[in-house]
Amino acid sequence: MRRVLITAGGDGIGRAMGQAFEADGFQVWVTDVNSDALAHCPESWMKTLCDASDEPQVQALFADINKRWGGIDALCANAGIAGPTAAVEDIQVTDWRRCVSVNLEGAFLAAKYGGPMLKASKGAIVLTSSTAGIYGFPNRAPYAAAKWGVIGFMKTLAMEWGPAGVRANVICPGAVEGPRMKGVMEREAFAKGTTYQHIQNGYAGGTSMRSLVTAEDVANMAVFLCSDGSRLVSGQVIAVDGHTENPDPKV
Repeated sequence: MRRVLITAGGDGIGRAMGQAFEADGFQVWVTDVNSDALAHCPESWMKTLCDASDEPQVQALFADINKRWGGIDALCANAGIAGPTAAVEDIQVTDWRRCVSVNLEGAFLAAKYGGPMLKASKGAIVLTSSTAGIYGFPNRAPYAAAKWGVIGFMKTLAMEWGPAGVRANVICPGAVEGPRMKGVMEREAFAKGTTYQHIQNGYAGGTSMRSLVTAEDVANMAVFLCSDGSRLVSGQVIAVDGHTENPDPKV
């Protein structure tokens, strides 16, 4: 049976990934920093409380995976946080560093310790970036910078690991329905002195399909990118966003 590790798999996109991979026949292992979220995951999943940006914790996680499973066939480096919502000159460097650490260093650590397992299985890694990593994101500089970095990191992984038979790709979700995005929109509305509904309409209206996306939309793409159907798809940046026309229509 194929094996997948999903970081930040306790809820949101990560949980939807776990459900989609399990439906496709994978054994599922998820990590999260939220113990309550992990407790509510299916009993059939392996679960580890782990900070994706903490190297000793990540190293211990992969040692445990190797001991219990003997390797992995797919890795979804999905951990990320929103970071502060503020103009660049108003952002504290500590908040900048934490946002970049979780989003970018979390992907690096997952790849660093998961890479040998993926090479052994000729597997696939999927990294979660964002449309903010393609267009930028006013008032969200650390998040956008980190998500751009994730794309550059993926491109390098695809080059380094391709000869070993490992595929690397990035998914860039647009605005994903759920509590996390609701919080982002509420903070943006406050920062811009407007209403939550105005911001929500702006996110949807900035896409060709005039819609937000769901976690399941993103999860389905992750499963495809780890399937035999995408055996020669590597080094790609794939947006699941309804086609962004205007990355910042909310002004």
